Amino acid sequence: MTLAIPTLDTARLRLRPFSDADAEPLFAMHSSAHVMRYWDAPPWTDRARAKRFIELCRKRADSGTDARVAIDRTSDGAFVGWCGLIDWDPDFRSASLGYCLDERMWGHGYATEAAHALLGWAFDTLDLNRVQAETDTRNEASARVLEKIGFAREGTLRENCIVNGDVSDSWVYGLLRREWRPPRG
Repeated sequence: MTLAIPTLDTARLRLRPFSDADAEPLFAMHSSAHVMRYWDAPPWTDRARAKRFIELCRKRADSGTDARVAIDRTSDGAFVGWCGLIDWDPDFRSASLGYCLDERMWGHGYATEAAHALLGWAFDTLDLNRVQAETDTRNEASARVLEKIGFAREGTLRENCIVNGDVSDSWVYGLLRREWRPPRG
């Protein structure tokens, strides 16, 4: 089953399907050691990796498992990053939320705004019952984003990944449909 990738507009952002033109800003973002410091994958070193990421997003949407969208700032069209629902399971009505923003876009509330929009679509259109997210326990900014959206911290995955050679713990968060509160305004 194909998962139709939405185009969603918020007060300041447009969430949309990836285009080939996103390869360069995607590479710039994912090749930053600072941006990727809490990820379970090293920074990208090959520019072709961005094109493969876009192709993978399209294939996974076609197979019905993921809906990842590019995020643009509507005031000037600047690439903000991406947000996505991965591992969509229509039988269990669940998926996992992920996001990555360009470092210049941090601290403006864009991750919260984009995630709110995508979650609204997920609960309304996909009829999800549960969305899960994970973040490195050292990534306090990501934890704040999840908590602002309404996610509850459910536990710790101890030493579940190795980040830049360091064994790392992750927090698991969950948001249930009955707990979901769309943003006001």
